[in-house]
Order: sequence, then structure tokens, then C-alpha cells
Amino acid sequence: MKVGVDIQNYLPHRAPMLMVDLILDIDANFVETEFLIKEDNIFVDNGIFTEAGLIENTAQTCSSIVGKKYFFDEDGTENENVNVIGFISAIKNLKIHTLPKTGNIVTTKATLVSKFVGDDFTLCTMNCQSLLEDKILLECEINLFIQKTISETT
Repeated sequence: MKVGVDIQNYLPHRAPMLMVDLILDIDANFVETEFLIKEDNIFVDNGIFTEAGLIENTAQTCSSIVGKKYFFDEDGTENENVNVIGFISAIKNLKIHTLPKTGNIVTTKATLVSKFVGDDFTLCTMNCQSLLEDKILLECEINLFIQKTISETT
């Protein structure tokens, strides 16, 4: 069963860099998200969502599967004052077939291939696919580095 969950519960990103609206499905090895492309999006050029926007959407989708480890305890309790930083460490076999337009809803799916968890960081590789209905927009393999940072309290 698919349930919409606000992506902001799983990522530190906020507007104007937030490129995912809802998590439709998520577990330890798979995530599916949805994103409505609006005219005022920073990655829209002449009504077209650019390649950089599709890649950022994909990275944020992938990050949510890893980010939940830092934002929620095993029992589902939300951790407060958690800060993370993430980087795309590699993109492999990137194929962009077509670009969506404003008003389109992009669905992005990512499956975990491998994961290494350290004390305060996670490295992962994920297979990704972005779709507009049944039409493939993007496919790739992405490597991410996510690290918990120390928050200063005064």
C-alpha cells in the first residue's frame, strides 16, 4: 500500500533546493517518490525541467532511504536536532531519455544495491529510475555519502 509521507521528515533539504514532494513507498531497500514540477523551480528553463533537476531529484530520492536512519530511531520515534550532510560521490551509466515539463509529476524509484554503515556516516549505491507515467526519463546508478554532523547548541 502506498502512503504519501512528507519528504522533509527524511531530508535536510528545504526550498528552493527541495526536489521531492512525497515519499510514496519506502522500506530498507526501496524508495519511491513523487515531485510536481512548478514553473518557479530553480531547475526549470523555458518550461522544461533540466538535467540537473532530474539528477537532484534522483539524489534526494536515494538520500531519503539512508536519511531515515539518522532522523528516526528503530521504533519510529523522530530524533530532534539531527543534522546531516550528503554528497553524490559518483553517478554511473546515466541515461537521460527525455526531460519533463512544468506541470508534470515525476515518479522516481530507487533500489539499494549496497550499503556500508560507519559510526556517523553511510555510503550506498542505488539503482534509480525516474518516470513520467510509464515513460522513462532518467536511469542511472548513484553512489551517495551521508554523514551525521555535530550540531552546536548554545
